[in-house]
Amino acid sequence: MGLLDNVATHFTAESARNKNSSLIAGLLVRKGSPSHKLSVPLTLQLFSPPQFFAGWWILIDAMSIDGKHQITTGHVFIGIFGTISFCMVNAVKGEHISEENSSESGARIAKIWLLVGFVMGFASIIAAVWVMIDDFINNEKKESWFGVALLLQNVFILFASLVYKFGRNEEEWNE
Repeated sequence: MGLLDNVATHFTAESARNKNSSLIAGLLVRKGSPSHKLSVPLTLQLFSPPQFFAGWWILIDAMSIDGKHQITTGHVFIGIFGTISFCMVNAVKGEHISEENSSESGARIAKIWLLVGFVMGFASIIAAVWVMIDDFINNEKKESWFGVALLLQNVFILFASLVYKFGRNEEEWNE
């Protein structure tokens, strides 16, 4: 077996679903049978950066080239709320919100927690669009790239949150 076959086996093994969704965090790979083939090219999976990291990196990069301090602390808080949303959404296990949960109040609280997390994630995107249009695109004194960087940051954070939440198989966790 060659090196590339070993790498392909590493990413297509039956227990690789959690590994793929957490490492790649941008490409959802579902498993069917043991002879399942990857739905995207392996090289794309190997070189695809994690979406959460990429989101923050885009904003950090924009802030590093911002000599006029056009990105303020208030703009950064939008990404912080997106990050809190990421943590809230992924703190809830699937068994907490399933109908098989014996604690009715616990399931209700978990569903409300999950809803608030998703609302915060989508609200951070709405706020980023608003700030991008109002502060950066409609203002000739500011560069519009910084608004786009803010929006991309929050889109990547929300996308990573969705991949982490729905791309993993929680049944393999023996907790």
